[in-house]
Amino acid sequence: MSVLDQLVSAIRSAAIEVVDLTARLDASTPVIQLPAPFANTVPFSLREVSRYDDRGPAWYWNDITTGEHTGTHFDAPVHWITGRDGADVSAVPVSSLIAPAAVLDFSAEAAADPDFLLEPAHVRQWESQHGPLPAGGWMLYRTGWDARSGSQREFLNADETGPHTPGVSVECARWLATEAPVIGIGVETVGTDAGAAHSFEPPFPCHAALLGAGKYGLTQLQNLAVLPPTGAVVIAGPLPIVAGSGSPARVLALVERS
Repeated sequence: MSVLDQLVSAIRSAAIEVVDLTARLDASTPVIQLPAPFANTVPFSLREVSRYDDRGPAWYWNDITTGEHTGTHFDAPVHWITGRDGADVSAVPVSSLIAPAAVLDFSAEAAADPDFLLEPAHVRQWESQHGPLPAGGWMLYRTGWDARSGSQREFLNADETGPHTPGVSVECARWLATEAPVIGIGVETVGTDAGAAHSFEPPFPCHAALLGAGKYGLTQLQNLAVLPPTGAVVIAGPLPIVAGSGSPARVLALVERS
């Protein structure tokens, strides 16, 4: 059997499990909310074109309206000012869309403190147990936040001081951008930065550092809890939008099961 035949056979026999890491996309999907005077993206919506009627007797289809950064989505370097001369989402090499993943589970810490920040020391501690982060792969940061994705209010977790969601520290963002061998970071929250990152110095360090370094982001992931710490392979499928800063994406993981 060819390698590809072996892969298909393993998937069909469940020796390799395909795990969907993608949130469902509908009008209730949480979207980030920026304070005035900044502009906000629109929620996802469908507008019916025809449904087996006089507008089209044998077919059903819709127009969709959505932001590039709605639901489970991919951040391209050009999304941030530090990456303004970098790749748009249509220019991301397809070889980067299939890559190994390390899953760092800090859900207990995030449950105890919604403002929990990942530090380089946390990553080094994880590496001491599981080995180095995968070269050319993803660092997936599990916080348990996907459990809140059914509610805009719980997902953004905002009060009068702003949103409170876990993320990475300024130092960790710089380390991931300049020293870690990964191509990007994947998170369960609405964006790759912490909810309080607007007040960091510099603001939104994960966006600024990683996208400025030509790396990528995956956000609003689901089901990281069922992935092993190492060994999974992530397949990310953003739309190749010309001049796009990102795109909603279907993100899958392949996991070998014994």
